[in-house]
Amino acid sequence: MKVLLAGASGLLGGKITRELRAAGHEVTGLGRGAGNTVRADLLDRTAVLRAVDGLSFDVVVHAATALQGRTMMRHQDMAATNLLRSEGTPNLIAAARETGARRIVVESMMFGYGYGDHSDRPLTEDRDAFAPTQRNAWLERHVGAMRTKEELAFTADGIEAVSLRFGMFYGAGVTETTVLPMLRKRALPVVADRGRALSWVDADDAARAVAAAIEGGRTGEAYNIADDTPIGFDAHIRAVADAFGTPTPRTVPLWLLRPAPLAHTIMSTNLRLANDKARSELGWAPTHASSVDGLKALAAAAVPLAA
Repeated sequence: MKVLLAGASGLLGGKITRELRAAGHEVTGLGRGAGNTVRADLLDRTAVLRAVDGLSFDVVVHAATALQGRTMMRHQDMAATNLLRSEGTPNLIAAARETGARRIVVESMMFGYGYGDHSDRPLTEDRDAFAPTQRNAWLERHVGAMRTKEELAFTADGIEAVSLRFGMFYGAGVTETTVLPMLRKRALPVVADRGRALSWVDADDAARAVAAAIEGGRTGEAYNIADDTPIGFDAHIRAVADAFGTPTPRTVPLWLLRPAPLAHTIMSTNLRLANDKARSELGWAPTHASSVDGLKALAAAAVPLAA
């Protein structure tokens, strides 16, 4: 199939491109960056439609974000991604119509289920509400953008839509570029998990899920994409330190992160995803059952490169 990929120049986009091309699909990147074949600002509807004029595609993928692991500290750090989700999505749907695409696959996140304590029960796509209204105005902006993105895709007439709700990313291109440098400088403190856990997914596995959704996702359905073993942020970071032999991170009280409210919110959230639906309907499964196993494999693979 011919695929128009918004966000192709990003880390996930590069991995998606690799997976799709390996499966025999033709991929065209859409975005402002030099690595895109179709150059346009996703927030500029006129520019997007002008850029795709005369082109044809079978599928459109919306994986455009402005997320950077090192800067996800303040609520303002999500602002650009919120815009890409809420205001960029209708422009991409218009591009899908203009180019004859019949399917759109959109990226979303586990935090669309809402920040806070969701207890220890893994959340499922069909039983648990997605994007409930948040009491905090900043959190409502983040969750509301994910709500809008899915609603726009699912209600687009004549377009088959699939949404993927990813766990927290780790793996090649993520861990060694964001977490490791901070650990080596002892600049990444952690908060004791105290029973809290989050869901994680290797970025390469996330890209495979996009390829699976393009080929087999059911219209109007969302899929949780995460490994089998939710673990806390503290436990994950300590697993990185153990796997790569960095200094052990310092443990700090949660209140110390209040000047970084987004990080404070993430570290105080307890949210676990069930991945049964993706397994049964997409034929997708994580390469490693847990991020602890995945990090060990990543570190082992990196040893020859370091030598």
